Amino acid sequence: MPHSYRTILLERHPAGYAVLTLNRPEKLNALSMELRRELVAALEELRRDPAVRVLILAGAGRAFCAGLDLNELSQSTSSNTARAFEVDPVAALLQFEGPVIGAINGVAATGGFELAMTCDVLLASTQAQFADTHAKVGLLPGWGLSVRLPRRIGLHRAKELAFTARFLSAAEAEAWGLVNRVVPPGELLDAARAMAEAMLAVVPEVLVKYKKLLDESFSRPAGEALVSERATATEANAQMDRAAIPGRWRAQARK
Repeated sequence: MPHSYRTILLERHPAGYAVLTLNRPEKLNALSMELRRELVAALEELRRDPAVRVLILAGAGRAFCAGLDLNELSQSTSSNTARAFEVDPVAALLQFEGPVIGAINGVAATGGFELAMTCDVLLASTQAQFADTHAKVGLLPGWGLSVRLPRRIGLHRAKELAFTARFLSAAEAEAWGLVNRVVPPGELLDAARAMAEAMLAVVPEVLVKYKKLLDESFSRPAGEALVSERATATEANAQMDRAAIPGRWRAQARK
């Protein structure tokens, strides 16, 4: 039974994708405890739904996500703060087996930046900005930013963003290889939906297996990854319905 949520919007599309929108626009979609709990619950709901094979993650209003709700955090005791970090939307996002497309409409800062970096593909509005402000507010990243960001843009650029807390524009983010593509604001969700539908046109079980293969290969040394790829492909391709391959190829060629 689908849940109802106060701080997120959840739309399922019959084509096989869902749009999950952070919905605290008056707070720049800051990650309050309520929002984090609802986001984790929604991601678990979608993970269990076989009809949803691709996910689009977006933000309502003029921001994608400004990070943790610092006003709420400042009012917490140390024990409450520790428990708050246990509600981890990044870990929940990683449990979704299909591709996740981040539609970054505005500011993605600190925890919001970490959430964006967990997506498999990033599409950005020309109004998008990215910032690692952990050092400025006196925190260290705990949701993977110090690991993922240097691998995406290089160690020295990651250090620049971490040590200055400056905002990176969408154009810079594209030039640095942080995002896949930059589009006008009014075209962002349409571009994300079109990409989701393109992903849904491939063989469903291969979509999940290929994502896992890429993620695991990227985390290993090249030689080890090549050996693992060969073993994985040998096993998976042996189970493939070979008779269906020519028909699939012709169907794709006609498109």
